[in-house]
Amino acid sequence: MKNRYYILALLPLFMVFSGFTGVATPPATAEAPAAPAEAIQWLTIEEAAAKLKKEPRKVVIDVYTDWCGWCRKMDKSTFADPAVAAYINKNYYAVKLDAESKQPITLNGHTYNYNPAYKSHELAVALLQGQMSYPTTVYLNEKMEMLSPVPGYLDAAAFSKILRYFGDNHYKTSSWQEYEKPKK
Repeated sequence: MKNRYYILALLPLFMVFSGFTGVATPPATAEAPAAPAEAIQWLTIEEAAAKLKKEPRKVVIDVYTDWCGWCRKMDKSTFADPAVAAYINKNYYAVKLDAESKQPITLNGHTYNYNPAYKSHELAVALLQGQMSYPTTVYLNEKMEMLSPVPGYLDAAAFSKILRYFGDNHYKTSSWQEYEKPKK
């Protein structure tokens, strides 16, 4: 009889730890699980340069540092947005460039190294035109020529608008100010 009360006393604990909620759960369905959201296919700048020779596309470069909080926020929100990732993967080669990397990078016959005077990689200094601000997104055309560096954190909506401005070649026919004006 004593054991019976002991078991009844432990029953609520068992129910809590076993996940029992007192509510019947619906049976599992045979539906396929949702496909994971598309992720950006990040490359090194050397990989992007090699791919450009086979299939020309624009290049978008995320210039970041490990200590940059806004860079991490952009990774977790903007770059994780499925629509942003899908558009980038279709229209650009996406490059991640650690501005403080100590690894040499050879591009078009020129080797870029870490520059202790700037505490930055020479390629990052060149791409950011000496304005060392993180994060900065750099846009290059299909020939790896500079279109524009865009400094600062951008949410998915603002980032998408800039992606499309360059990706859909609006920059060839209108200024950014004209492009971003609301259409009547």
